Amino acid sequence: MSSVFQFKKFSVHHDKAAMKIGTDGVLLGAWASISNAKNILDIGSGTGLIALMVAQRNEKALITALEIEPESFLQMQHNFNISSWKDRIQAVLVDFQNFESDILFDSIISNPPFYDDGNTNLDVQRSVARHTHSLPYSILMQKSASLLSKEGEFNVIIPYENEENIIKLAHAHQLFLKRCTRVQGRVNTKIKRSLLCFSKVENNPVFNELIIEKDRHIYTEDYINLCKDFYLKM
Repeated sequence: MSSVFQFKKFSVHHDKAAMKIGTDGVLLGAWASISNAKNILDIGSGTGLIALMVAQRNEKALITALEIEPESFLQMQHNFNISSWKDRIQAVLVDFQNFESDILFDSIISNPPFYDDGNTNLDVQRSVARHTHSLPYSILMQKSASLLSKEGEFNVIIPYENEENIIKLAHAHQLFLKRCTRVQGRVNTKIKRSLLCFSKVENNPVFNELIIEKDRHIYTEDYINLCKDFYLKM
């Protein structure tokens, strides 16, 4: 695997990061609601991929990217410094549970750890990045709700099987589902991920589905339209 992933308008070094560039991050970075945001928070930024994607999509927003793992943080910081948006993205080395801010955020985004299988026989760096014990969903929801502006939106990608429980947990913290996109690899495969957008305003949520491929490396029009501003070969 190459140590650098080249996108159309930025590059991401990821050889030292706990979690490498993956489809989940690209999906969330392209899908998240950020168009009117002035201040954006990226929780568990890893390589900085999502922060860079939203910087490209929103030309004025100030972005704060949080990362707990030191090696990933240093690589994230490097990725920001070589980008066109280094003056608008702040990298912070911090556990989200200890993060404090004087401002509220118009958009909060997170591709959280979600492997809760009890298997921590990974190296420590990857274990922290992958397992929910490092950032329980309850803490993610509670703290995100406290940091979200009145009209702000919280965007997250999770395993589909956790969707119902996450929606209920969000509701308990006065975050209400606004959009839900369920993601399938191909048309006849199981739904794998849920992209969820929450707000502090109760509404009738919009549900839809996204299929990534028609066949191996042959992408659907919906996926191309979502990601074409980023991938080199789209």
